[in-house]
Amino acid sequence: MREDMPAFLGEQLLLQYGEEEAARIEAGLASRRRVSLRVNRLKAEPKAVMEALDEAGIRYEGVLWSEDALVLPDVREDALTALPLYERGEIYLQSLSSMIPPLVLGAREGENLLDMAAAPGGKTTQIAALTGNRAMITACERHAARAERLKFNLARQGAARVTVMNIDARQLDDLFSFDRILLDAPCSGSGTLALGALGRRKAQFSRELLARTAKTQGALLEKALRLLRPGHEMVYSTCSVLEQENGEVIRRALKRGGVQVVPVDPAAFGGVPTLPVSVPGTLCVCPDERYEGFFVAKLRKAER
Repeated sequence: MREDMPAFLGEQLLLQYGEEEAARIEAGLASRRRVSLRVNRLKAEPKAVMEALDEAGIRYEGVLWSEDALVLPDVREDALTALPLYERGEIYLQSLSSMIPPLVLGAREGENLLDMAAAPGGKTTQIAALTGNRAMITACERHAARAERLKFNLARQGAARVTVMNIDARQLDDLFSFDRILLDAPCSGSGTLALGALGRRKAQFSRELLARTAKTQGALLEKALRLLRPGHEMVYSTCSVLEQENGEVIRRALKRGGVQVVPVDPAAFGGVPTLPVSVPGTLCVCPDERYEGFFVAKLRKAER
């Protein structure tokens, strides 16, 4: 393992994946990730965005699984934030991996949806775009400053019918019920670390951090399943590649009963680099120069 790899993380990767897969993950975390964006269909079409990028002399590449996703291999974020189409909210700078959970969620027009940890708003605005602003979305964010940033991004992207609640989603009244729920849970960020630029974060990655995040994730998932309507579906995701935050959290929910995994179709995400998973039907993305490490599971609550 590299010297800039947090020692505890390196140990966990070797234990969980073995040397070959751990080396793949390490190489991905050490690579310089390319900038990616999502075309905001509430305000623009992919063709118009590509024409604007051509005019600005910015090269772009598509991805197999989404017409709205573009990779910009030659520029950094500031080249895009300077463009008028960014200021107009026609694009949203978003990692490819983080675009996957809303697509797996499969939200539909007219549904009542919950985004449990919504800031800064990438997935919330993506759901709004996927439903053409015809779904009702409740977006929770417990930190006041982040909730304000969420509101700003919602307004810029033209995401209507979104109610922002400055609250920890675990505190929502159980009288609420939702057709679909996205829980992109707070996590260790093991799939998004930028080796070589960690600084003090290297020492902060510890067994205690992992135990704390896993406990929070379990509580949030338990709450989500109480709020989800019987027979309906939710997505649990993290930007982690560690079993303690992913497969173990899902298995505990399955053990309690009343829920089952809805398999994520890997064919729907051609070209996405994946890692082995312990729970069949879930998806774990391996970090590389295009993708962040990410975990996605879709769950269906049993009918009463």
